Amino acid sequence: MTALAIFAKAPVPGQCKTRLMPLMSAEAAAGVHQQLVLRTLNTALESQLSPVQLWCAGDRDHPFLIEISRRFGVERFQQQGSDLGERIIHLFNTHQTPLLLIGSDCPVLTPELLQRCAAELKTHDAVFLPAEDGGYALVGLNQPQPELFRGVEWGSGRVMTQTREHLQRLQLSWSELEQVWDVDRPEDYQRARQMLESFPVLALVPRIKA
Repeated sequence: MTALAIFAKAPVPGQCKTRLMPLMSAEAAAGVHQQLVLRTLNTALESQLSPVQLWCAGDRDHPFLIEISRRFGVERFQQQGSDLGERIIHLFNTHQTPLLLIGSDCPVLTPELLQRCAAELKTHDAVFLPAEDGGYALVGLNQPQPELFRGVEWGSGRVMTQTREHLQRLQLSWSELEQVWDVDRPEDYQRARQMLESFPVLALVPRIKA
């Protein structure tokens, strides 16, 4: 069985979804982050991949993370590493079996797409869902590949390009399924707004109008 890990931040106003703040307050941006995490967890569990794990950045014991862990029945872990590459390496090093990693800000993920990604690992060393911004919203590996994530310019538009170069150098086979998009900027939020309406913000973060 392919495991599924989700990277998620604690919804602390001013520390998450800060690029949405020209459009809304810090508290409202934290509320959007909550909605995205809730949608991602719901999608992950509907995919029937197992186990589903929540890997937390910031305070793993933030009330929101504790509540959703209890509500969805998923275990919480603490991300470790000084940058995204180190955190990804640490995560995959804890698994010796097929694993998919997703973020919590890609509302177009579906259970069927996650299942297709898991199936790709039967015939490839790795699988990716490239993102429109040059990164990727999903990476899956059959076994840890630390060198794959070293020397990548995280946060730039070259992440997927550089990762492809590493894949070729390491002589790994990989699959790229459809391109997706994340909610990072105000225009992304407007694009995702209707998708998020069915995932209300929990009372743990006050809902403040933008």
